[in-house]
Amino acid sequence: MSFIADKTVYKSMGFCGVGDGANIANVDVKDGKVVRIRPVHYDELYTKEDLNYWTIKARGSQFEPGMKSLLPPLSLTYKNRIYSKNRVPYPLKRVDWDPNGERHPETRGESRYERISWDEALDIVADEIKRIHDAYGPASILCQGGGHAETKNATGTHGVQTAMFNTLGTGCVVQARNADSWEGWYWGGKYVWGNDPVGEQVQLTNVLKDIAENSDAVLHWGCDLETTPWGWGGQLSSRTAYWFTEIGIKQIFICPELNYSAAIHADKWIPVLPNTDAALQLAIAYVWMTEGTFDREYLETHTVGYDHLERYVLGEEDGVPKTPKWAEEKCHVPSYTIKALARYWAKHSVSIGHGNGGGYIRSCFSHEPARLEICLLAMQGVGKPGANQFKFLEKSLFYDPTVNPYPRSEVIPSTFACFKGALLDEQMLGKNFVPQTLIPNAIGGEKFDWYGHTMCTFGISDQLKPFQFPNPGNQPIHMVWSTGPCWQTCWNGGFRFQDVIRSEAVECYIVQHQWMENDTNFADLILPVTTKVEEYDLNNDIESGQFNMMYLEEPAIEPFCDARSDYAIVCGVAKSLERFGGIYAGLHDKITEGLTDEELLKRGYEMSGIPLDQMPWEKFKQQKLWISPTVKGWEDEPAGLIGFYEDPESHPFSTPSGKIEIYSTLIADNFPDDAERGPVPHWVEESPLHHERITSDRAQEYPYLLMSNHPRWRVHAQHDDCIWLREIQTCKVVGPDGYAYEPIWINPADAAEKGLKNGDVAELFNERGRVLGGIIVTERIMPGALYQDHGARVDTIVPGTGGLDRGGANNMICPSATTSKNCAGEVTNSFLVGIRKVDVFELAEQYAEAFGREYDPACGLVASARIEKE
Repeated sequence: MSFIADKTVYKSMGFCGVGDGANIANVDVKDGKVVRIRPVHYDELYTKEDLNYWTIKARGSQFEPGMKSLLPPLSLTYKNRIYSKNRVPYPLKRVDWDPNGERHPETRGESRYERISWDEALDIVADEIKRIHDAYGPASILCQGGGHAETKNATGTHGVQTAMFNTLGTGCVVQARNADSWEGWYWGGKYVWGNDPVGEQVQLTNVLKDIAENSDAVLHWGCDLETTPWGWGGQLSSRTAYWFTEIGIKQIFICPELNYSAAIHADKWIPVLPNTDAALQLAIAYVWMTEGTFDREYLETHTVGYDHLERYVLGEEDGVPKTPKWAEEKCHVPSYTIKALARYWAKHSVSIGHGNGGGYIRSCFSHEPARLEICLLAMQGVGKPGANQFKFLEKSLFYDPTVNPYPRSEVIPSTFACFKGALLDEQMLGKNFVPQTLIPNAIGGEKFDWYGHTMCTFGISDQLKPFQFPNPGNQPIHMVWSTGPCWQTCWNGGFRFQDVIRSEAVECYIVQHQWMENDTNFADLILPVTTKVEEYDLNNDIESGQFNMMYLEEPAIEPFCDARSDYAIVCGVAKSLERFGGIYAGLHDKITEGLTDEELLKRGYEMSGIPLDQMPWEKFKQQKLWISPTVKGWEDEPAGLIGFYEDPESHPFSTPSGKIEIYSTLIADNFPDDAERGPVPHWVEESPLHHERITSDRAQEYPYLLMSNHPRWRVHAQHDDCIWLREIQTCKVVGPDGYAYEPIWINPADAAEKGLKNGDVAELFNERGRVLGGIIVTERIMPGALYQDHGARVDTIVPGTGGLDRGGANNMICPSATTSKNCAGEVTNSFLVGIRKVDVFELAEQYAEAFGREYDPACGLVASARIEKE
């Protein structure tokens, strides 16, 4: 039986870009409904010769990109998400929030909602903005918009309301997205070898070719390449790892859990206790130092300060040699395994692969393992053939052609000329901004300070700048407007966020979103947003690694119920504000610049960098897809850091010395009293901010370290309602009450001690609160550690600190404190918890109303559970 679609359109099925996309897909529509999402076959429009099709040949085999997009399961199942029962159907107002009377902030998260018209909703938003401006000033409005959302451009999202306030001229308090996927690299790695903006190795040109030709092994350190790249670039990374095995490259995984990549690709799995990698690294250095199996000549010519590290590792600084036996007590890796790894590495060409770092790089003091990894690479001559650091995702990140280990395309087409979200540069942030990790502090009315804009696009010098909140003369925050409502399930300390968002100081809380989930359920006013399949947009695919491309995204279907795009909503608010005159006069036209939707897309296309003599706008409108060929002569470009390896003087890093600074002069000069991040990387047991080690007194009550990765079956908080995914055994565990719980992996030895078995419902707990999950007993997690993915939808039973979450959103109970004293990074991994079995039927009796909400196990939470029937 043949299938004939009424209409097929191109769409980006990447889910976390800010002006850069991935995973181009065909969306098939039949009878006005999306019925299928499938790969795009490039050979429908292009030949291999057109694309200068690349092939990497090595060891009698070859690797090539293929002529169709390599979509992951998350992209293919997105049609479930479009039609989720959790879609927000129309504008909603909290029933007990009266903007002209009692506001009842204390019932946020518990109240139900009633339908209102768009005119009423837009007028309420405009009235609140005017009232807050007059009563408190523009610095009392906080705008939230992060990168955890669909990849859109002309239709908004990612802080589109922030741009409105800047256009207005008043500004607002801007939420500055922290370097959440790169925390350790950002706050640590950059001090060792520069590599702005994020601190991972960015000179990745031809690194894949170099590994294929010269590497004996790849260390996957805290890396799940079969999971993390799904939202940012599909399956090319998976195919790469299979090819490594085919051509005889050993793959060694260092991580607490036998993750989905290690289960398939690992020649050796070395389980390490969460957030103890620094101890393992120091012990490897000890073996090399005492056995003389490192490149001392390289250290003398390419680095500064190695002698400081040597004194510390050998125990001359503190009297404690960092031996494998010392490390074994910290990280639970047997000393013989540490020695074997160190000796193998010293004798072979080894590269290190990351999916940005995962839990390895998102815990307290994460700058230390990041710095120590670079020190180890330096001790073995990083940059020599077969010895680089590389990443399995985000090819062409920030439009940098060198951030791509695969053969690069001629053009990286940009969408920024039509991007209507917030481009958070220094001008956009202005003087009133708050790091994403410190949002609860700001909403809670605290006075605090920190260093740096904390944005991953800023260079290292920015980290030396002091900032404070609030600025002198400013009032506290009284209004919050969010276009990225997943703070409590994606950042650090969700129960505390609930505390402050329910405070009397917050007089108005507005959320724009597609789904009734997470922060949305705490809003006073909810504005329904279209999904990307309902919008007319322009997008690119520059992160999948095959070929760079630009495509026109026509609407696949009509908007769901009363939904509007983020950009259209903000334009509507601007129009409503105009009735007040004064500074608000003409605001709508200032935002739109007088451009129609098509004129905006045309501007974006013509300023994208695409050669218009080859593909003018009118031709592009007909073809709808432009693909850049691979750059000619790509195979002759120098690989990775070979230039620095061969001639460091002519190819310096961006550190003060131009070399790898094992001793950081920037830290020594600017943060001389920082005990958590000194000039030379150390093992940090604990500090006044953090007591998250198994040696801590807290570990007597909370003895397990929780591993919380980028999720397997979601992209952060997205896709938790996809029916097809929830049917997979490792996606959810259906409890005896029929609720689909977020899995908790536990080792058989720990399960036996706690009396837990497969299918039980248990709670993870500490003094911050409790989070439920369904038990999976497995050898795939090491003893002493538990594993539950982050990003599950919040299902609050008891709100606030000490509360209870049924959905398994473990960010609710992670530390609120940032990476360390001078580093405003997130700590969302490797923190102490206890675990115990619960009786869900007893809980249902105790919390009858919350447990009795309408619920569908196939997709989870449903919007109708919180909406008053008309």
